[in-house]
Formats: sequence, C-alpha cells, structure tokens
Amino acid sequence: MAKKPTSPDEVKEYEERRRVEQIAEREKRLTERSQRSGLWSRRDFFGRLSWGGFGLVSAIGLLAFVRSAFPRVLFVPPTTFKAGFPGDYPVGEVSEKYRSDQRTWIVREPQGFYAVSAIRTHLGCTPRWSSSENKYKCPCHGSGYYRNGYNFEGPAPRPMDRYKLSMADDGQLLVDKSKVFKMAPGVDPNKQHPDSILKI
Repeated sequence: MAKKPTSPDEVKEYEERRRVEQIAEREKRLTERSQRSGLWSRRDFFGRLSWGGFGLVSAIGLLAFVRSAFPRVLFVPPTTFKAGFPGDYPVGEVSEKYRSDQRTWIVREPQGFYAVSAIRTHLGCTPRWSSSENKYKCPCHGSGYYRNGYNFEGPAPRPMDRYKLSMADDGQLLVDKSKVFKMAPGVDPNKQHPDSILKI
C-alpha cells in the first residue's frame, strides 16, 4: 500500500500525477470508444472536412478551366434560304411565309420581287402586315410602312431594309440576308436601290 503524502510538495506531486493518470485514462476510453463505434474524433472530422472542401473547390476550378477550352457555340442559322418558286407568289401580294422564322417578307410587284427585312428600323420590333390597310404596322410604337418598306408614320427614322434576292440553280428564289440594302431616310426604296428588285 502506497504511503499517504504528508508534505505539501508530496501532496502537489501526488495530485499532479493523479491528474495526468486521469487524463490518460479518459483519452484511452475515448480512443477505444471511437474505434469500437467507427466515429471520428473532432480533429479527424474537421481535417477530413477541410480536405474534402479543398478537393471540391479544386475540382470545380479544374472543370471550369477545361470547360473554357471548349466554348459553347450557339447555332447560327444560315444567311441564305430558298423562298420557293416565283409562281408561288401572286402579283401585288406580300408573303408572310418567312416572317416568323427568317424575319423576311417576300413581295411581288409588277416590276419584280424584293425581300423586305421584318426588323423595324426604329427599335428592332417585328411589324405586322395588314393586307386590309395595305401597309406594315409596328405594334411597339405605331410606325407605318408602305408595301415597299417606305416609312410614312410614327417614329421610324427610315424605310425598312431589303435583302439581296436572286435565282437559285433550281429556279427558286434565293434570299441572302448577309447582303443588306440599307435604306436612307426620305427616299423611295425602289428608287434608292433598284438592284434590290429581282426582275423576272
């Protein structure tokens, strides 16, 4: 049996030894418990959490870098399209067949064909063709255009543009939207760009 400490130094040394033994015993129990239950210690948990977060951020950065090497390219529609045969268009009428998908009207006059851009010259809205009033009318700000694209009312600053129109090898009308006839204000489009009219 161990002798009881009597001096203050012995008491202090005994208490210190006892405290160290208790801490060691507690750590031993915690280690055994965590090994039995498979749980991590707090230090292990936060260590693994921080490495996992670092790995996730690194993976996202690498993915973003690789993705930037392959930019997303949007589909660009072709600048030319075939608009059918000349016999499909009655004289004096505006065809709205390509207004939605190509933003183009095909107009047949006695002197020939021309393709009018359906993009308004004021703010880019798409006007509507009103056959009863024989004019294009913009729903945004009320601009009005004659059949040939000449502006006569509303805030539109100039006539509507036209696209180059030609004949394809198979006899169909071919609209080339890359060649635009820009119209200046105050001049009749037929007189301003007579080459915009396809004579057949």
